[in-house]
Amino acid sequence: MRLHSRVREIERICGHHFQREDLIVSALTHPSAAEGKPVSASYERLEFLGDSLLGSIVALAVFKRFPSMDEGGLSLIKTSLISGKTLSRVGEDLGIAPLILFGTSERGTGARGMRKALEDVYEAVVGALYLDGGLEAAQSFVEASLLPYATPNLAVRPLSPKSRLQEVVQRDYHCGPEYKLVGEEGPAHTPTFTSVVLVEGRRMGRGKGPSKKESESAAALDALENLGYVAESRMGSTLLGESNATAAGEANQAKEHMHVS
Repeated sequence: MRLHSRVREIERICGHHFQREDLIVSALTHPSAAEGKPVSASYERLEFLGDSLLGSIVALAVFKRFPSMDEGGLSLIKTSLISGKTLSRVGEDLGIAPLILFGTSERGTGARGMRKALEDVYEAVVGALYLDGGLEAAQSFVEASLLPYATPNLAVRPLSPKSRLQEVVQRDYHCGPEYKLVGEEGPAHTPTFTSVVLVEGRRMGRGKGPSKKESESAAALDALENLGYVAESRMGSTLLGESNATAAGEANQAKEHMHVS
């Protein structure tokens, strides 16, 4: 896709015409595509600005939207909304992925590299909107694309499989689970880790993930199921599933509205 077409498409997604086209071009440019150029040529500086603005915009929005919620609940909602997982998902849903300019060295880095780029570009777009159209432009984009994901369910802290396993093992076996990393495979930029969890010296669970932490979490969930705590182990994922389903429905409605306008 030509640069002109990318700019027109991101303007349509944002609902904003950029007077300074260089800002939105930078917001879409991965550092690998700006090697040898000034630091402003990639999204890194705009990402820094957008990250700070995003926190403030989301904090104000959830503060107004949930007047009876305490500080702890508001913090959980804000943290969930501005997390890399949510931002990359929103960026993908908006259709930003094919608009990102990558250098040769970053092409083909896989889904994990794209998720990180989508997170960074979303923040950079917020920064570019602020510099080109002021706070109102940045707020409008965030409220239309991200705030539909804000639901009260995000304020419910889901049970971590590792925390739940620690609790039940100490209660029923009077000891703590022990985790061991038993494997690491794949390329350096997208590794896969394998961990096992032991209870009383016996292997009770095994799991894989893109990080050691996630592989341990998967192993803990496997152990909970193997030990018979199936309902308890699924409690956290059920809460998250309900929250994500509600958020996804509202977000799709907002996305359709943005595309129509």
